[in-house]
Amino acid sequence: MTEHLTIVDHPLVQHKLTQMRKKETPSGLFRQLLHEISMLIAYEITRELPMTTERIETPLVEMDAPVLKGRKLALISILRAGNGLLDGVLELIPSARVGFVGLYRDEETLKPVQYYYKVPDKLDERVVIAVDPMLATGNSSVAAIDLLKKSGAKNIRFLCLLAAPEGVARMKEAHPDVPIVTASLDERLNDVGYILPGLGDAGDRMYGTK
Repeated sequence: MTEHLTIVDHPLVQHKLTQMRKKETPSGLFRQLLHEISMLIAYEITRELPMTTERIETPLVEMDAPVLKGRKLALISILRAGNGLLDGVLELIPSARVGFVGLYRDEETLKPVQYYYKVPDKLDERVVIAVDPMLATGNSSVAAIDLLKKSGAKNIRFLCLLAAPEGVARMKEAHPDVPIVTASLDERLNDVGYILPGLGDAGDRMYGTK
């Protein structure tokens, strides 16, 4: 992937996103839509995976058929809201290895605070896809990518549902080598770091918490 920011404008993605934005959408439907939309976005973020061929037999003939090359992908969920995207991507790539980065945002400083970190081995040999529904200030995302690079990851991609211009700029400044794939680049952040027009707090809406 070469573009730093890719917006998936597929009609199904945009339609499902609109349903998720509506404040009256209940948690169960919100989770279902997130699951569906994550598979559609994952299609885009995995478009340029390395390939090789394998000699196989069809019921009729032998052939050299395309297969994924190298170690299994690593999917990294930035907790807790990342799990909503993780489930859909994992359904598409069930053999992927899974890791978790636990970060929460200090509501006063808007800075990320780490509380958990567990990732697959040999990240330097894997395509790594980090998932988090919201790229808002970019602080948590940058911190998560920092940790992944310290663990050896070299080929990292970032998948999110919504991005704010401020978060995209922060990521580009800190990690220009990490492409971002999202369903929407929204207008801006409000004064407490939420994306506008956005869809509220993704974690709260997924799990019905406040």
